Amino acid sequence: MDRGCRKENVTVDKRVREAGLRPTRQRIALADLLFAKGDRHLSAEELHEEALAAGVPVSLATVYNALHQFTQAGLLRILAVEGAKTYFDTNTSDHHHFYIEGENRIFDIANGPVRVTNLPDPPEGMEIANVDIVVRLRPKRQE
Repeated sequence: MDRGCRKENVTVDKRVREAGLRPTRQRIALADLLFAKGDRHLSAEELHEEALAAGVPVSLATVYNALHQFTQAGLLRILAVEGAKTYFDTNTSDHHHFYIEGENRIFDIANGPVRVTNLPDPPEGMEIANVDIVVRLRPKRQE
């Protein structure tokens, strides 16, 4: 292992520890794949494919478990876009998304807030934690 790779793993190891998770070999390998490329949106299946391509022997169930643990620890944000299709977002700040139908691509809406008005009052004892907006896109239809 070269020094650059070791330095990167120490950073990922620290990030996982600070989130309150035990830095197992598989968690560190998956976190390294998730966070090495900046902000991104991945499904569990996509991360599983990346892990296998990188030589990380991990089951799809382990990937799902790790992603949900990372989400509960505040390292990821979960986005439900299509019925059963779930994406995990490495950018945990409040922001919204575009989704391209038919391509299963999701990306952040850049620059500027999206305003939501007339939100209903939450039930007694509850508060609104976040509002997720997904704007669905498709190619313009030819007339």
